[in-house]
Amino acid sequence: MTTVQSPPAPPTAIRPRVVARTGLYAVLAANVAVVLYFFFAAGFASNALIVLGRLTGLAGALLMAFQLVLVARLPWLDRRIGMDRLTSWHRWTGFSVLWALLAHAVFITFGYAESSSLDPVNQLIDLAETVEGVLRAVVAFGLIVVIGVVSARFARRRLAYETWHFIHLYTYVAVVLAFTHQVAVGTSFTSSSAATAYWYGVWGVALGSVFVGRLVLPLWRNWRHQFRVSAVVPESHNVVSIYITGRDLDKLPARAGQFFLWRFLTKDRWWQANPFSLSAAPDGTQLRLTAKAAGDGSAALRHMKVGTRVFAEGPYGAFTAMHRTRPEAVLIAGGVGVTPIRALLEELHGHAVVIYRVASDQDAVLYGELAELAQRKGAELHLVSGPVTPDKLAPAELSRLVPDITDRDVFLCGPPPMMNAVIGSLRELGVPQEQVHFERFSLAG
Repeated sequence: MTTVQSPPAPPTAIRPRVVARTGLYAVLAANVAVVLYFFFAAGFASNALIVLGRLTGLAGALLMAFQLVLVARLPWLDRRIGMDRLTSWHRWTGFSVLWALLAHAVFITFGYAESSSLDPVNQLIDLAETVEGVLRAVVAFGLIVVIGVVSARFARRRLAYETWHFIHLYTYVAVVLAFTHQVAVGTSFTSSSAATAYWYGVWGVALGSVFVGRLVLPLWRNWRHQFRVSAVVPESHNVVSIYITGRDLDKLPARAGQFFLWRFLTKDRWWQANPFSLSAAPDGTQLRLTAKAAGDGSAALRHMKVGTRVFAEGPYGAFTAMHRTRPEAVLIAGGVGVTPIRALLEELHGHAVVIYRVASDQDAVLYGELAELAQRKGAELHLVSGPVTPDKLAPAELSRLVPDITDRDVFLCGPPPMMNAVIGSLRELGVPQEQVHFERFSLAG
């Protein structure tokens, strides 16, 4: 198999994640400055509560637009930061939007009530009935509250992903309603032609990013590459590999360690999107994913027919050699988390130590491939099996297996409990944070 290999970044290079994160912060800070300028230029209301209401409303609008950019799945950001971190930032930004808009509603309502003879409840009703756009804002806020509630951890655990995702789509309805409210009554929006142009630009970029990243780019790539299942290979009693072919796969910007959201276009699966990592480095002719039967969807892959059309969204993820800071590496896999690790080993240059943690030797899927690849690459391979306790990847054990671990990049993938334990061990051993690379793929769905 011919693979495309890339040399590691020199240790002195600025880390791609730092560049992207700094760029996001700088863009957000610049927009805050512009918003404040237009806010002050529009002048103050006589009522301090109304002033606070307008300011929190502008903050909520800007955060809502920023939130859309975070989940637009723009390739430049995704490759440098990773979908898991972007999704996490999106989630916390969403809660900030909720609190900002709640403050906006309270301050505005009480502010106008202070200037009239109405109580706050009747004042809100009066505003909704008499002021253009306020009723739309109330509906938008109600939708955001519902979305915020179902996005809380206690609710997410009880909802199927498809149900949560369908409810979450109402975010876009809330965005449109909030924008029309801002157009109708936003003092800062209407204070000058420059302010109007600015806000149209902000919402245009935010919604345009989502449109391009979530719709146009996936549709274009699938039309161009025409993905199909070319082979289905059982790896064990509960693990299967799916080989995907298509047109011009050498033009697909996929790298070892990344994943796709796969939809297999059969009558009973077309509506399900599952995140699976590439289990082999892309070679320009085919892609391979390897999945464990963790649910009905992944179990059904074993019976997938050759020739089935596939709709693939991606590639996604920052778990790649792009983020290397050292010439040598440690690759730590747990269970089926070996799939991106095996792909990474195929692409990496320099000496590597591979540690594969499984409950028993029989669970070590792809081990034969991994051993052959390690021998060809001159890498060390350690199969660590046994029960969870005692911890066989504790600091002392890791130090024994890799004495120079603090001088290496560490790539880690596996079940969340194992990853948390290993991250703790690496921290105790003094491995610098910038040398530890992982991605929590459960957030990608």
